Amino acid sequence: MSRTATSPDPRPDAGPGSAPDAPRAGGSGAALHYRALESLYASAPINALFSSRLEIVGEGHARIRFTVDDRLHHAAGAAHGTVYFKMLDDAAFYAANTLVTDRFLLTTGFNLHFTKPVRGGAVIAEGRWVSGKRRVFVAEARLVDQDGEEIGRGTGTFMRSRIPLSGLPGYRADPA
Repeated sequence: MSRTATSPDPRPDAGPGSAPDAPRAGGSGAALHYRALESLYASAPINALFSSRLEIVGEGHARIRFTVDDRLHHAAGAAHGTVYFKMLDDAAFYAANTLVTDRFLLTTGFNLHFTKPVRGGAVIAEGRWVSGKRRVFVAEARLVDQDGEEIGRGTGTFMRSRIPLSGLPGYRADPA
């Protein structure tokens, strides 16, 4: 995941954060968009089930810190694959959605590789945008355990939806 993301330019006169319905109050458009995405993540009902926090690191880069405990285990005492998928998908998704300020992206496909089981502790999901600038985006993510070892990785494709980000109640730059 050493690839460096370049900035997409969906319209010749537009840059990141310049969509008509992107957050505008104070600060840069990109920073406000990132904070609004973090708020959107926190507002999703599914995330009440996980001890996790999203951080948008910069354009094309998202990080989710979460904790694995026995509530997330399968019968053999390690984190269930759904946890791997959810965190990898979310990290890749949010990395890609940093590049889109007007629409919610949808996951259209995701390829996942389990490399090591994890029983507990702090885990980080690192997502990075790989390619795509208009309608379809590709992003990758990896999971790293508290010892710094990779435990999983995945690559996803994400498509621009018809759902405006500005219409989603959780998408706001000033989380309450």
